[in-house]
Amino acid sequence: MEESVVADFVGRVHAASFETEEPVTGRVLLSQRRLVLATDDGKETIPLSDVFDVVVGSVPGDLRSFFNESVTIAYDRDGSRRAALVEGEPEDMDRFVRLLFKALLRNVTVTVRHPAKVGGRVTDATDHRASVTVSPGAIRFSNCPDPFTVELSSVIDYERTDRTLGGKKRPALVFRHVADGQTVTSITTVPNKRALNILGRYIKIEYDDVMEDLDSFDPTEEQMEILVSIYSAGGEANVADIVTGDVTQTSMILDSLREAELVADGESGTTLTRKGQMIVSSYLESVNA
Repeated sequence: MEESVVADFVGRVHAASFETEEPVTGRVLLSQRRLVLATDDGKETIPLSDVFDVVVGSVPGDLRSFFNESVTIAYDRDGSRRAALVEGEPEDMDRFVRLLFKALLRNVTVTVRHPAKVGGRVTDATDHRASVTVSPGAIRFSNCPDPFTVELSSVIDYERTDRTLGGKKRPALVFRHVADGQTVTSITTVPNKRALNILGRYIKIEYDDVMEDLDSFDPTEEQMEILVSIYSAGGEANVADIVTGDVTQTSMILDSLREAELVADGESGTTLTRKGQMIVSSYLESVNA
């Protein structure tokens, strides 16, 4: 490789060009231009400009028995779509994922509107061009009038959509996150579907992990009613404001929600946690669908 290598480690790899259906031990080399998977029998070189999607932690069905935690890199090759998988030690993989996304989003310019909403209130924010910078657990939008950073652990909802800018329809990502105790909506318009895939995947890395935890939680009607009440009050409310019947019963329901880490005690009352906000968002989306 002519360019500098930013990640170099030994892991388990698989690619369509390898003459085996099972993963093999290989060396993983990443630069700002390409990814190379090298084994004793050959290598697969993937220009990053050909990568159109990256999936962290999800393994295709036919390889699920071989990989635990992995990264799937989807790319174009001679007009067809292919996928390569990489698995390694947690420390190596954490660094690899961050550097891979950083390289893929390098020189990507987006149009942002932030904050488009604060809570449910639409702001007068306007659209600005911005650069994207990836850092551990966060993504920063800079080179714009009001640079801002989004912690991945604060993202509670996102949606892929289209927006019209300058008379041209472009792919966009609408995502909500918590900043300074408030729910903020940001809109990011990207130049193409490839950038949308990759930016969206990075923003929702931690979101998917939390959603998996929430899939096992099946709230009762009473629990959901209290969660929605707190949400409608702006994410924080006094117990007196959310009592829907018997005070003792409401207190018991709140205790169960605390145990499930969906609510917590805030300075001015009971507040929704990130998980609580996510489960209410999912519920309201299904109701309004």
